[in-house]
Amino acid sequence: MSKVNRHPEYQYLDLAKEILRDGIKKIDRGTNIALYSLFGRQTRYDLSEGFPLLTTKKVYWNGVIQELYWFFSGQTNIKYLVDNNVHIWDDYPYKIFKNKNSKIKMTKDEFIEKIRNDANFAKAHGELPRIYGEMWRKWPTRKKGKTIDQLAWVIKELKEDPDAKNAIVTSWNPEYLYTMAEKEDASRFPICHNMYQVSRRGNKLSLQLYQRSSDLFLGVPFNIASYALLTIILAKILGLEPGEFVHTFGDVHIYENHVEQMKEQLKRKPRPFPKVSIKGKLNSIKDFTPEKIVLENYDPYPPIKAELTVAGGYYEK
Repeated sequence: MSKVNRHPEYQYLDLAKEILRDGIKKIDRGTNIALYSLFGRQTRYDLSEGFPLLTTKKVYWNGVIQELYWFFSGQTNIKYLVDNNVHIWDDYPYKIFKNKNSKIKMTKDEFIEKIRNDANFAKAHGELPRIYGEMWRKWPTRKKGKTIDQLAWVIKELKEDPDAKNAIVTSWNPEYLYTMAEKEDASRFPICHNMYQVSRRGNKLSLQLYQRSSDLFLGVPFNIASYALLTIILAKILGLEPGEFVHTFGDVHIYENHVEQMKEQLKRKPRPFPKVSIKGKLNSIKDFTPEKIVLENYDPYPPIKAELTVAGGYYEK
């Protein structure tokens, strides 16, 4: 098969091979875990040719939909995710809880059960302020009480100016990030997929994500699916067809404790991408609910387990 007709998933697999072959070894400052890293890469997926949910290992689809809805609706408390059996954000509030309550002995499983069953506990300890949803829908401004709904503005801007070049949503606010922030304001979790731009090209809508830090084995398959789905949803709201999802990477890496799993995935040959359809009306932001998204003909290989590296956020020496 010619390179032109290669399965789009090979872009991901080829990037993994390049990292394993040429990536430089780095050490994550917060965890001391080694990783192998490249800088500055890009992949592209034509959404008319199928939905880029990786097939060489099963990707947790319910997690993709529920997390995207969590962002899309501006939520900041993990209780919604926990109630919908999505646990990809459990580690960060648990880490914050342990740091603030060192004398309380509670396992992560016990912590999550408290989040699930105790609304007051969830309100006190399940919040991740300034997470993506808040930044997308309620960006804080210097004027007290005023926020900016970036996502709604992008939709409005593209309706009013189809040739707009400024339809950008950012989650990167230096006031709250890393050692740029005052200690009491600093987020204790990372902002990795930090900015995306939406562009109308004729009757199609395309989206480009800039991801400053990219965990190729665990995170990136999720990110591809999430932002491809976001592209489809925004296109539907705007009455357009989905165009391309363009994924631009800053630091893209494989953690040392994921290397063997990545090598196992590389032995697998991609299968046809599935399709995604939307049922019911989707004319505005408030119309989107997870139940309206239908995944069809997804036939992946079995999942490959690996441990999440809880990296990023405020660094304390």
